[in-house]
Amino acid sequence: MELPACFRYLPGWVEDEDRVYAALVDAIAWEQNDITIAGRTIKIPRLTCWMGDAAYTYSGVRNEPKPAPEALQALQRRLEQESAATYNSCLANLYRDGRDSISYHSDDEPELGDRPTIASISLGARRRFTIRHQESGQRWQLDLGAGDLLIMKDESQSDYRHAVPKTRTAVGPRMNLTYRWFG
Repeated sequence: MELPACFRYLPGWVEDEDRVYAALVDAIAWEQNDITIAGRTIKIPRLTCWMGDAAYTYSGVRNEPKPAPEALQALQRRLEQESAATYNSCLANLYRDGRDSISYHSDDEPELGDRPTIASISLGARRRFTIRHQESGQRWQLDLGAGDLLIMKDESQSDYRHAVPKTRTAVGPRMNLTYRWFG
């Protein structure tokens, strides 16, 4: 399947993915925040951890920065060479099973700039990742996991939305590391 030019997919990019996953799942300071949607407060349906230089607010939730484990920093150094971009932060997400998800959204907060480059590394079980063009509605689907890298740049956040939908299929945990420049 051919993705739009602003998305670059590199399957199996992380070497020794199982070891990296095991090192990070215990080293990251996971939390589960509350979010209010249509006047109703619920737990965000996944675990998250923001690691960066300053607090990051999205979906009305203020995330204070946590320390980044060395394994995460090592991935960042390699990633900067691969993507020809610089990153100073990482939002980690842990989808524990098929009930954990994130609905269609764009990473378009002002602190990320007009055309951010976001590098997304997926570790662990494969999960469906969907991309939808905001105007035409055209869709693309990838099953990301096992060390895959997806680089989203240029108009990827202004013209497209992406999601990890819920699934009833039995699936193990998937970790997603989204590196970005936060300024």
